[in-house]
Amino acid sequence: MSPGVPLPLAVRDLDAWEPDLTPRPVSASATVLSQIMEIEHANQAGYVHGGAILRLVDGAAGIAAIKHARRRVVTAAIDEMSFLAPVFIGDVLTVRAAVNDVHRTSMEVGVRVDVETLPRGERRHVASAHLVFVALDREGHPTPVAPLIAETKVEHRRQAQARIRREQRLLRKAALEQADGGSSEPG
Repeated sequence: MSPGVPLPLAVRDLDAWEPDLTPRPVSASATVLSQIMEIEHANQAGYVHGGAILRLVDGAAGIAAIKHARRRVVTAAIDEMSFLAPVFIGDVLTVRAAVNDVHRTSMEVGVRVDVETLPRGERRHVASAHLVFVALDREGHPTPVAPLIAETKVEHRRQAQARIRREQRLLRKAALEQADGGSSEPG
């Protein structure tokens, strides 16, 4: 944005107050997006492009993270994205997202993608993902987020699984850094 140009209202609102660190339940971040898949979402094989699905997954997960953090967030990692079945033009894609676990400035968001084939009404699970978001202050630096309250058995299980994934991410990062030996080469 150019200097002197006001930020969009939604961005201003997210930067307008200090972080609210009151613990929040998983249900406070629950997000559902639905969209019919059209020709512009198709790849050259005639299926819905994985990138189109991933964009909706990132959008829904980002909304869930903002609802929990009540701050601006950025996608820090896509920990896992599993495509389980094809999606076709005309399918109604539904993306459900909620925060699984919270750390000091980061959150893991779990996402489930289902489709409904119209007009038959057949439903199937087509993808799952885990994304990591970091909350930002108005200067764009990581900022603390509220603790998460897992209330149900399913939420407790997802939280425990998220902690294992985080531990594995940190171990992998350390192992890769050690194997890198300080090299500045990409990839």
